Amino acid sequence: MKWWGQLTTANAPADFLAALAIALAVWIALAVAKRFGGQLFTRIAKRTGARWGNLLAGTVRATSLVLLTPLALYAGISVLDAPAQLARLMELAAALALLAQAGRWANRLTVLWMEQKMEAARERGAEGATALSLLAFAARVALWSVVLLAALDQLGFNITALVAGLGIGGIAVALAVQNILGDLFASLSIVLDKPFAVGDFIVVDGLRGVVERVGIKTTRVRSLDGELLVFPNGDLMKSRIRNFRQMQERRVHFTVGVTYQTSPEKAKAISQWLREAVEAVPRTRFDRAHFKEYGDSALVFEVVYYVLDRDYNLYMDAQQAINVAIFERFAREGVDFAYPTRTLYVHTAPAAAAE
Repeated sequence: MKWWGQLTTANAPADFLAALAIALAVWIALAVAKRFGGQLFTRIAKRTGARWGNLLAGTVRATSLVLLTPLALYAGISVLDAPAQLARLMELAAALALLAQAGRWANRLTVLWMEQKMEAARERGAEGATALSLLAFAARVALWSVVLLAALDQLGFNITALVAGLGIGGIAVALAVQNILGDLFASLSIVLDKPFAVGDFIVVDGLRGVVERVGIKTTRVRSLDGELLVFPNGDLMKSRIRNFRQMQERRVHFTVGVTYQTSPEKAKAISQWLREAVEAVPRTRFDRAHFKEYGDSALVFEVVYYVLDRDYNLYMDAQQAINVAIFERFAREGVDFAYPTRTLYVHTAPAAAAE
C-alpha cells in the first residue's frame, strides 16, 4: 500500500516501538480501570448500601476493551508521522468506537436504573412495572438514535435533512395519536411522581373510591357504592385529586345551635361543656370551641377538633360519641337545641273613633 510505504519511510523503528508501547499502555490502562473501577464501586455499594454504587459498578463493567481498541491504536499512531489519509481513518475509527462505548455505558446505566425502579414498582403492582418498562424502551430507542445520528455525522453524512424529516414525521404521528400519548405520559407521571398508588382512597371531582389499577391509558377506581370508575390518565392528572391515604389525621369542624332563651350564664359555660365532650373521646385532640355568632334562630357555637387517625369509621365513631355527650349534657343543664322558628306578631289596629 502507498500509505504503508510512506509510513515506514517517514518513521524509524524506534518510533514504531514507541507507538506500540503507547497503544499497549492505553489498552492496559483501560483494562485496569474497568477491573478496579467496578470493584471499587461494588465495595462502596456494599459498605454504604448506596444504590448509585451498584449503578456505577454495572456501568463500568459495560466497558468493551475490544470496542475501545481503535482508541488505543489512535493514541499510538498519533506519535508517528502518518499520512493524512491514514490519520483521518484512525481518528474516525476512534471517534466511532468512543461513541459506541458511550452508548453502551448510557444504555447499561438506563437499564440498571430502570430495573431498580421496576423492582420497587412490582411490589406495588404490575401496572407500574409495565409503564416503567415502556419508559425504559423509549429511553433506549432515543439513546441509540442519538448515537446513530452522531456516528452518521462523523462519517460525513448531512443529517440536517434527516433530522428535519424525522421531526416532521414525529409531529404528524404525535398529532394523530395525541390523546393516547397524553394518557401514556400521564401514566408515567403517576408512576414516577406517585400522587396516589393502588389501594389509596381518592376523591376526584366529587367521585370517590379506592384505586384498583393504574394502567397505561386509564386508572380504575372502585367507588363506595361498588361500581367501577374509569378515568383516562390525562384527564385524571388535570383534575384536583384528594388522597386520603396520605392523611395522618382528620380535622373535624361542626356547629351547635341553642335557643335564644338560654341564660347568659349557661351560654358562657357551653364552650367548656363542648370541650369536655371532645376530650372525653379517645384518639381525638381538641382544638377550640367558641360562641361564633347570632344566627337567625339560634346562638351558634363552633367546635374544631382532630381525629388522630385517617380511618373514616373511627371518625364517625368519635363524632357519634361527642354528639351523644353533648345531647346528654344539654339535657342535664336544661339547655334546648335550636331549630328554625318564626315568631309572628299580630298588630290589631284600634277601632275607629265614633262619630
